[in-house]
Amino acid sequence: MKDGPDISRIGQLIGDPARANILSALMSGKALTATELAQEAGVTLQTTSGHLAKLADGGLIRMRKQGRHRYYALTDDEVAGVLENLMHLAAMKGHLRTRTGPRDPALRHARICYDHLAGDKGIALYDALIQQGHLQETGDELSLTRSGESFVEEFGISLEEIQSNRRPLCRQCLDWSERRNHLAGTLGKAILDQMLERNWAKREVNSRIIQFSREGERQFTALLAKQN
Repeated sequence: MKDGPDISRIGQLIGDPARANILSALMSGKALTATELAQEAGVTLQTTSGHLAKLADGGLIRMRKQGRHRYYALTDDEVAGVLENLMHLAAMKGHLRTRTGPRDPALRHARICYDHLAGDKGIALYDALIQQGHLQETGDELSLTRSGESFVEEFGISLEEIQSNRRPLCRQCLDWSERRNHLAGTLGKAILDQMLERNWAKREVNSRIIQFSREGERQFTALLAKQN
């Protein structure tokens, strides 16, 4: 047996269609009950419980108890990042679901990727922050510049608070639908949180879709056009 990390173990966990559906549902960033995840997986509650136990044992999800209910969520943003990259790889290699629906364009336009903005809107934000000099790319590494620090504070985000987190401040996340980068990390989360708090957009119930209001679209466009 080869030494080192056992990627086959992760592959087996993700490779089951029901477990893949469960993990995809948890990419919304919301904690869900076993009953809700059974509906997403398309299997019985008993079967779902078995899948959840395997995913938890494999370190991909965590469970927390609140009152009489148990809620499940992805373990951390590293797991979410791997799943988003796998979605990108599947799309790039042509492994797409054969049935599409009216929600697909909305998902591609704007959606939540664990806790940050993805889709067309997420890519537009990332590109604008690069062009404005607020973010700097060095290979695959991403850093916040001095002007970026000013932008963050002016947008109502406490840089001190989001830097104190153990997670990366900013990192690239490859978008599965457009196959380009959007912004992840604590900064990506904080910017999306601000947009939601300002009512520029809202999350569609039981979906990853982010819906921008007319005023939110205007404010978002103005943000992208803002210069130093």
